Amino acid sequence: MVGTGRKRSIAFFIALGACVILVVILLYVGWVLLNWRTGILLFLGVLLLLAIIAGVVLNTLFLVREIHRNEQHDAFINAVTHELKTPVASIRLYLETLQTHTVDESKRQEFYRIMLHDSDRLLSTIEQVLRTGRVGPSRRKLNISPIDLGALIEGCIERAAKLYSVPAEGIRYLREGGVTPPTIMGDFDEVQAAVSNLLDNAVKYSGATVDVRVTTAPSPGGYVTLRVADKGPGIPPTELKRIFKRFYRVPGQLAIRVKGTGLGLYIVRSVARRHGGRAWAESEGPGHGSTFILQFPIAQEGAR
Repeated sequence: MVGTGRKRSIAFFIALGACVILVVILLYVGWVLLNWRTGILLFLGVLLLLAIIAGVVLNTLFLVREIHRNEQHDAFINAVTHELKTPVASIRLYLETLQTHTVDESKRQEFYRIMLHDSDRLLSTIEQVLRTGRVGPSRRKLNISPIDLGALIEGCIERAAKLYSVPAEGIRYLREGGVTPPTIMGDFDEVQAAVSNLLDNAVKYSGATVDVRVTTAPSPGGYVTLRVADKGPGIPPTELKRIFKRFYRVPGQLAIRVKGTGLGLYIVRSVARRHGGRAWAESEGPGHGSTFILQFPIAQEGAR
């Protein structure tokens, strides 16, 4: 309902801008026909007309952009509210059950496991929101240290497999040529967050059958390249750059089914840029899976 109202607002202001431009053109043409001999005034009139048209067009563009931004903010608030409320409600339900009912030991341990899982999910959402502020315009300084990228990736895979109950063969780490990835210099927490976000996305969008492949390989120019490939729904070519914007999620039924804050890929690209690297996505389109690539500079020998 809200989205329909905003679309109507966009259409109204676009139509209003078009009408204003049309009226100005008609008035100008009439004025020219009546004053065709006045050359200087004609020239000034042309400049005025162009200025008015440019102003109307810019005003309409800024308005449409602001409406889209507000829609993204609303979607973010709704997503975060859901991501915070759901695990809290679940934990409360299990605690009330334990408090008011006699539960056998095996069931009690199952309740504890679920509550721990929900608390991990809650902490993950909170950390995601806080990290967005840390990598944004008012970002904190990096805590640079040598990072064993291979060990970090294995830790992130173990975490994702445990968090989403993925079998061992669901996420596989393949070192190209069997070579251990080189050491990089960076902020361990930020690099770990970037890799974890890519794995979380790959698992969540894979559906019932998780088949994620993680590969690392050295690249020209002194970089190490990390690829996270899934066999999920894929991404339309027009969305490959937009998905890294803050709060942005690819529209459609999938975005409704798979909950998220729209911050994960924004954090990934921000972390890559802060470390002098790059992040981008590749996909042949819907139904062909996706591959997310993260590049970091290899640490120089003297910097280790």
